[in-house]
Amino acid sequence: MHKYSLIYPMLAMVLLTFSVFVRLFLTRLKSVKAGTTKFSYFEIYQGKAEPDSAIKLARHFANLFETPVLFYVACLAAMTTNATGLPFLVLAWLYVVARMVHAYIHTGDNHLMSRIRVYFLSWAVLLAMWILLSVRVAILN
Repeated sequence: MHKYSLIYPMLAMVLLTFSVFVRLFLTRLKSVKAGTTKFSYFEIYQGKAEPDSAIKLARHFANLFETPVLFYVACLAAMTTNATGLPFLVLAWLYVVARMVHAYIHTGDNHLMSRIRVYFLSWAVLLAMWILLSVRVAILN
């Protein structure tokens, strides 16, 4: 396995983020065209709130710039310190899958208990990635 194999789960996260961005943009565009949201609302996000569907997507889009940042940093740190390997790659893909399932739930029917379970699973995988990275760096040095 090549140490740069982690670029693929990182790309998958970027594509997930981009897909949520596109859905958010199209939802907002539809809302403006339907007259549900005034175009001026987006100048400073003040006034009558946009529809719940757009709010939910906007919240999820913002969420993709929160904990996933720790995922990207862990992958980059693993690549630069040569602390990669099959277990780390499996964890990286597991994190991506958990975040995709989380996105599906959050931007879909938004069943709270399911969303919470998957969200905490993604956190547990992320923590495992960081622990594995720390152990490997300690062993390599």
